Amino acid sequence: QVQLQESGPGLVKPSQTLSLTCTVSGGPITTNYYYWNWIRQPPGKGLEWIGYIDFRGTAYYSPSLKSRTSVSRDTSKNQFTLQLSSVTPEDTAVYYCAAARRPSWKGFQDLHEYTDWGQGTQVTVSS
Repeated sequence: QVQLQESGPGLVKPSQTLSLTCTVSGGPITTNYYYWNWIRQPPGKGLEWIGYIDFRGTAYYSPSLKSRTSVSRDTSKNQFTLQLSSVTPEDTAVYYCAAARRPSWKGFQDLHEYTDWGQGTQVTVSS
């Protein structure tokens, strides 16, 4: 079991880049067959999978967000980072990082597939 903690600004202006970091404890993010995901939940809506970076450092993104998304990692800090560019108010959401033990190219419908979650962080896009 690992522990995850999101951090980053809670307010981002439209057209800017949203940047969030997930710090992992309890094991290295390079551990075999771990997939480190970003997921968000806009107000009044369901969960939306954004993308992941895997234990080898390979990233995969939701097709709907791919053009604006980048997920990277810093193994020396045991962190992975989400960057979402050109944000609009529609990007306002609670953002979560979550661990999974297998990949999904559209996110898991069964949330039990995500073995560990961060507590989530609210990000509001507003001028």
